[in-house]
Amino acid sequence: MCNSKSLFKSITGGALALGLLFSSNVKAQDAEAAPAEDKKLDMNVTLNSDIFFGFYPFSNGAYAVSDKVDFTFYGILWSGGGPGASWGNWTEFGMGIGIPVNDAIYVNPQIGLLSGGLTSGLGTPVLAEGIVPNLTIGIDDEAIEGEIYAGYYNGLDHGNPVTNNYLHYWANTGYKFNSIVSAGVHFEHLRFTGGMNYADDSAYDYYQVVGPYLQFSKPDGSAFTRFSSGWDLRSDEQVTKSGYSQPSFFKLTVGMSI
Repeated sequence: MCNSKSLFKSITGGALALGLLFSSNVKAQDAEAAPAEDKKLDMNVTLNSDIFFGFYPFSNGAYAVSDKVDFTFYGILWSGGGPGASWGNWTEFGMGIGIPVNDAIYVNPQIGLLSGGLTSGLGTPVLAEGIVPNLTIGIDDEAIEGEIYAGYYNGLDHGNPVTNNYLHYWANTGYKFNSIVSAGVHFEHLRFTGGMNYADDSAYDYYQVVGPYLQFSKPDGSAFTRFSSGWDLRSDEQVTKSGYSQPSFFKLTVGMSI
């Protein structure tokens, strides 16, 4: 496994380079009026609560560097969650690029930095305990909405005998009945994939769920409330191996533009 300090330096250097590129682009446009700059920046906040991770606020933003690419950033205050008090005030902070494919599809690859005690296996919170390469694809047109997300949570070696890696992904799609009400189907999967010094057969599913969602939104898109639910698709073997028995799933998300 890569040394955590050298990897952290590489990630930090890349993040600083991306930040400096963004900063230089902003400075190059100082002559523009403030309202024009403001229109290039979108920021959103969502408050989430689900049966596994507990309560976690999420913030993300996108600045239009050009007509074809955005500079993006995000932060998640994972905190504790249900199963583990040893997560160590878990947080995630990341940056990337956003690519508008067309008026309906937006592709957003990013890389996040984890701090806490979950992926490093320490139990004690540490800076840069892991990294999260991730990809989000958003779909939004007049009638159809949807999102695809995948992130790999990779623990770095901070001196603990083991590290913990996770794969988390979901996909949902729905129909807009009008400018306020939409509904659809949500699928989500969280899998422990092992880590340093784990046996080859150590992977298992924490949950794998599918079910409906219902969403109410402001017509201008500035705020929404969504309730997602589902049922566990895991086999009895996976339930036993995970030690996490939960036959149903639910998530509430309240979002707003700022």
